[in-house]
Amino acid sequence: MNRTATQLLTLVRREVLRFVRRPYNTFLPPIITNTLYFAVFGVILGSRIGEIAGVSYIQFVLPGLVVLGAISDSFENASFTIFHGRWNEYIQAVTTSPMSHRSVVAAYVSASALRGIVTSLLIVGVGLVFTSVSVAHPLYLIAFVLVITTLFGGLGVIGGLWASDFDYLTVMNQFILRPLVFFGAVFYSLEVLPPLWRTVSLFNPMVYMVNGVRYGMIGVTEIEPTTSLLVLTGAAVAVLAVDLALFKRGYGLTE
Repeated sequence: MNRTATQLLTLVRREVLRFVRRPYNTFLPPIITNTLYFAVFGVILGSRIGEIAGVSYIQFVLPGLVVLGAISDSFENASFTIFHGRWNEYIQAVTTSPMSHRSVVAAYVSASALRGIVTSLLIVGVGLVFTSVSVAHPLYLIAFVLVITTLFGGLGVIGGLWASDFDYLTVMNQFILRPLVFFGAVFYSLEVLPPLWRTVSLFNPMVYMVNGVRYGMIGVTEIEPTTSLLVLTGAAVAVLAVDLALFKRGYGLTE
């Protein structure tokens, strides 16, 4: 194994161990939250709503909950670890190491994407307690989950470099990301919206993520999946380029 690969894997391993060693803070909250979602929206309300697009309501909302957990945890992981490193001034051990900026960004983003993927699998596991889970288009499902977690891991890097206080992290997650997801067709179909609000919803990138994962899991989508995947992939590449530029510039890392 060459030196670059060793450096990259070492930082990835440190980041993975950081969230694996704290399951009560990293994995237990999404398990509890999604158990409540499935119980309330899936079982109690779902029995009254009936079917949407030919599937039960609980099966309809499951992909959206997977997206919600994946983006929240991948974003939170990257933003928290970088901001915490800046706050306690130990991130210099990484930035002054022989690692290239590209390897540093790749390590932070890949570890954060991995946490988002693990959270997605845990949510699917919780969903299996309440309903059957299908995978209609596995390649699309894998591709969407990889792109979404990479995209939000990259956005988390930007957030971690930009934040000047822990409150900034809360604001970004609770007041920007979650509202976008909740209005991203997680709990409803775009068909039930008036034409004006349906058009407005199409400007919300979460709609494309939710519909992409929904297509991969239950084969139902209201937006052409290949186009969505290409657009999201382009967005992920652009965000990673911004991450790299910020690290090269030393944004948020130097006084």
